[in-house]
Amino acid sequence: MSSTGTTHPRLPARRGGGSGTWWSKAVLRAVEEAAFSAADLRAGRSLARAGAVGAITVGDGSAVAAVTQGHDAFTVEVTVPVLGDSDAAAFTELVAAESGRIAALLAGQLPHALVEAVEEAGVELLPYGGELGSACSCEAWLDPCPHALAVLTQLAWLIQADPFVLTHLRGLSRDRVLRDLHSITRPHPHEVRRDAEGDEAGEGPDEVDDLVVAEDAAVRAARLLQQESPFEAM
Repeated sequence: MSSTGTTHPRLPARRGGGSGTWWSKAVLRAVEEAAFSAADLRAGRSLARAGAVGAITVGDGSAVAAVTQGHDAFTVEVTVPVLGDSDAAAFTELVAAESGRIAALLAGQLPHALVEAVEEAGVELLPYGGELGSACSCEAWLDPCPHALAVLTQLAWLIQADPFVLTHLRGLSRDRVLRDLHSITRPHPHEVRRDAEGDEAGEGPDEVDDLVVAEDAAVRAARLLQQESPFEAM
């Protein structure tokens, strides 16, 4: 489990899974593919809807949660392969290639065009059933058991509201995505000097929020990538 895991509060019970977004539906399809039987899948969904899954801690490549069933409680860990360094770099460059993409992610949206570009670059962002691993403290013979399927189902619900949950499972937390964007968009020395002069004159802002910083980084990256990026045709 990553030492920089993010804990998401317990989700309340709900009726049905809701309409969902196209990307959360894609994750739910992967959960269906991972299930060994329709009965296990139904049981997992029932536990998820009943609010039986506790707070979920998401880290690089894994998520951990407790699931209650009757008087028993079980510890579940689900796993997803993380992106390698080259794939992670490709993802960051493709996010930076259009300034609206990082704004969309920060607003809780996952642009279809971004996922298509990522896939065309050979990077797997949305998981498929065979990638979803799990381990549970129950005595089930096969994984994923219904408890693991419940956690995976709730992860899809979290991803629906925040695509950074998905990137975090792939090894790219929200903070890392923003940091990596900055790393490929460092200003030229003359820009640094100009910024410093502005600060001395009292013109520099005291504080800038994540969205403004990320948008500025993305605009810089888009200009650079038009000349340097191998993905400029995406």
